[in-house]
Amino acid sequence: MRITVTVDGTSYTDDVEPRTLLVHHLRERLGKVGTVVGCDTSNCGACTVHLDGHSVKSCSVLAVQADGCEVTTIEGLARDGELHPVQKAFHENHALQCGFCTPGMIMQSIDLLADNPDPDEKAVREGLEGNLCRCTGYQNIVRAVRDAAHEMRPGAGPEAERLASDTASRVGAGGE
Repeated sequence: MRITVTVDGTSYTDDVEPRTLLVHHLRERLGKVGTVVGCDTSNCGACTVHLDGHSVKSCSVLAVQADGCEVTTIEGLARDGELHPVQKAFHENHALQCGFCTPGMIMQSIDLLADNPDPDEKAVREGLEGNLCRCTGYQNIVRAVRDAAHEMRPGAGPEAERLASDTASRVGAGGE
């Protein structure tokens, strides 16, 4: 089946088997290896990407379901060589050990912050429930998400203003 999907701002048209999972299409056909395969059962969240602005576990979405959609992977977050504030906060707060879960955690965190721009610790933990980390104990991950939320608040700088505007337009367009 022929599909067209925009991934990290670039449009791709490919023939795919109807049973191909989005995670495998991203990795094997498009070279987006930052989206990792963790469990293949949607339990771990390591494969989380944004599909039309919302986080999904790409091992539970068929590539054909993404036809006509926009997908953002961990590779598509940085702009002009600058890390996304959530990526930067994960780095600065040492919110990783082995790093395997980190792409999915970051993608889910961005979606969480779009829905709740000022989460408390409990809200962060609940928002990341579907993403498992076997190494960290989550303390630094929670700290990173809260620090990123602070950086992304309006008035926190030009990047924060742009991200706040992007988030507002995403919620207005997709509507929660």
